[in-house]
This record gives sequence, structure tokens and C-alpha cells, in this order.
Amino acid sequence: MIHIQAKLLEKRYSTIKAVDGVSLDIQGGKVLALLGPNGAGKSSLIRMLVGLTCPDAGELYINHNGRPLAQLPREHYGYLPEDRGLYQDRTVTQNLTYIGELRGMPKTRIDSQIALWTERFGLTDKCGDKLSQLSKGNQQKVQLIACLLHAPELLILDEPFSGLDPVNQELVVSILAELRNAGTGIVLSAHQMALVERLADRMLLINHGKPVASGNLAEVMAQLSPTEGFQVGINPEPALSALQALATVDVATQADGHWLLTKARDASLQQLLNELAALGELISFAPLQPNLHELYLRAVGGDNRKVEEAV
Repeated sequence: MIHIQAKLLEKRYSTIKAVDGVSLDIQGGKVLALLGPNGAGKSSLIRMLVGLTCPDAGELYINHNGRPLAQLPREHYGYLPEDRGLYQDRTVTQNLTYIGELRGMPKTRIDSQIALWTERFGLTDKCGDKLSQLSKGNQQKVQLIACLLHAPELLILDEPFSGLDPVNQELVVSILAELRNAGTGIVLSAHQMALVERLADRMLLINHGKPVASGNLAEVMAQLSPTEGFQVGINPEPALSALQALATVDVATQADGHWLLTKARDASLQQLLNELAALGELISFAPLQPNLHELYLRAVGGDNRKVEEAV
């Protein structure tokens, strides 16, 4: 299996530091999701991983079955770049055959893999069509097949769900899950947070080139939301001033007939419950659990410079 470790990578273009001190770990049978807004540095990081550019600083270790490598061998990985590169004036079969030849695959295997994947993606009847005749979604499917054709040990996918409708997004999710379970390592850069939550074993959120949060879903959500929030119902309903005066409450607001409270960091849950119970009968008490999409927007939405993703 391929194992990649990056430590404190940096990449600069002119006056812009596109990647600034990013570390990550990529293993077979695991999905690492790269998260961040446009211009965060995700594509720059991916280009360093596949050897298209070199880090200006930091260390990049690549190991295959216990053997250190200077760079990723082409036959061992599949790469879906942000800028797609197939030939619009050639048919689906011609494009995929050419990709297979570049990967050193024998003709019989190329043919069998094209048949397998075009059927899986519902493109069997499109094999003779030129790429320019296909919809954006079907072109994206061909791009994905080009990455999968040679059964790589590592997949690096930059926005694999782009242009796909919900049905085909689900198809790609199921295929990636199958590949992960079979031992394929997957690096996934995507904006569809709900899909990322389902797929990723680990996540790395970057903004302005810097790491913001990393780890599994629970760890990332804890890093992005260090405070605890609760939806509370009290009878009789207390005044806002009474809630704000509690030592265990940091913020109190009202929405849809309920109080929304943020617990003070140094207060225990039992202390909060005791103070609320002193105000009246506690008729409801439930934790507020923002999803990854909401936490992502909080982390990057209000502080995002417009930097071209080309960096």
C-alpha cells in the first residue's frame, strides 16, 4: 500500500503563500477529505502530492510497501484535477483507451475495464459519442472512469461531484466507499459537506493556506465548535436578563419559542442545569448539534479573501 506523510508543507506563488505549514497523513483504505473555500490552497496542496510542483519548504514522504519513493509512480495513482483534460473531439472509448495506454495497460484489460466502468456509470450507449456531445455530468463520469481504469492504489480527486445530479453523486459515494473498503487510499477535495461526512475517515480544513482543523469528524467538529449550546424550555418563561445573569450561561437568545443558550466554558453541565432549575420548571433541554456544513461556514465564511483557486 501507498503511505504518504507531509509535514509543514509550504508553497508560494509570487506574493501569495498558497500553502502555509500544512501536515497530513494518507493511508490505504482510508479517505482523507480536504476542506476549504476557493483559494484556500487545496489544489496547490494536491499538485505537490502528485509531483506537479515541489514544496518550497516542509517534507513529503512517500512509501510503497515499505519502500521509500522519490515521487508517486503514475501507475499507482489516479488523479482527477480541477481543470479537466480529456479530448472533446474524441469519443468516450478513444479517450479512455488513450488513458489506459498511458498507464501501460494491455489492450484486453483496457477493453474489459472500459466495458466494466461505462456500464457501472450508465454510459455504455455513449461510448461512441464524442465528449463534446455529452452533458456536463456525463463528461464528469468519463473523467472519473479515466482515474479508475487502471485500478490505482491511491485516488486523488479534486471536486469529483462537480456537475453530477444527486442520483449520480450517490453512485460516486457508493463506488468510493467500495474502493476504500477494498484498500484504496482516497484524497477527496469537495464542497458537499453532507457527502464528506459520510465518506471521510479524517478531514483537514484549510483557509488562506493554513490548517484550521484536522482529525476525524468528531475531532474536527469539536475544534470548530469548542462551546456547547442547548435548546431550553422553562415554565414560567424567564426574562432574557435573568438568563444572561447566570454564571453558567455565556450567550442567551430566543428563537421559535425556545431559549438557545451557550454554556460558559468553565461551567459544568450539572451547574448549568442547577441554575436553570432555580428559574422555574425545566420542561425541555436538548443539545444543539450544528452539522459540519454550519461549522465550516462559521470557520471560513466571514474571513475569506478572494484568491484565485489557481494558486
